[in-house]
Amino acid sequence: MKNEVSAKLHSGELYDPMDPEITEVQSRAVMRLYEYNQTAPQEAEKRQRLLEEMLWECGEGCHIEPPFHANWGGYFLHLGEGVYANFSLTLVDDTHIYIGDHTLIGPNVTISTANHPINPEIRSQGWQYNLPIHIGKNCWLGSGVIISAGVTIGDNTVIGAGSVVTNDIPADSLAFGTPCRVIRAIDETDRVYYHKTTRIPQEIRKQFGLE
Repeated sequence: MKNEVSAKLHSGELYDPMDPEITEVQSRAVMRLYEYNQTAPQEAEKRQRLLEEMLWECGEGCHIEPPFHANWGGYFLHLGEGVYANFSLTLVDDTHIYIGDHTLIGPNVTISTANHPINPEIRSQGWQYNLPIHIGKNCWLGSGVIISAGVTIGDNTVIGAGSVVTNDIPADSLAFGTPCRVIRAIDETDRVYYHKTTRIPQEIRKQFGLE
């Protein structure tokens, strides 16, 4: 089915998302998402199978807690290994979203690749354009984070809860706010403390080679 999708979605150019060439494929793509959201917590194997069928790429050990919302059913979602998304992940996945290995996604996160023109005449007809989103390895997106079209977030970065990310965020950063901005680099203090002035226990530091 992937070969059936119009290149318009990935060109960055304006297009009409109600084009029958697009909606016919989209309507089939979302059916597995509906099935996924009806699964019981004990149906882990079924969920894994559905994810592998739904997503463009799905690495080993990935899990998305239902309900999962995506207007293309995760069709253009690329997951590395060990990605975990908590409840109510919402994707506007009209083009590709890339999420690296072992990234954690809090509840009620929204990742949106779609944009609409400022011009009211064109926008009134529903036309849009899409820009891909790249999220690196081992990131953590806090609860309620919103990521806008075209954004790149580097490896190991933490985005604080409730942030609205409208511009790229570099690797190894702690960033939060509306709009989201880098607060500081992840540095040597984070090898000693895990929450403010609370120290990482010595046995855990030793286990992870942090001493």
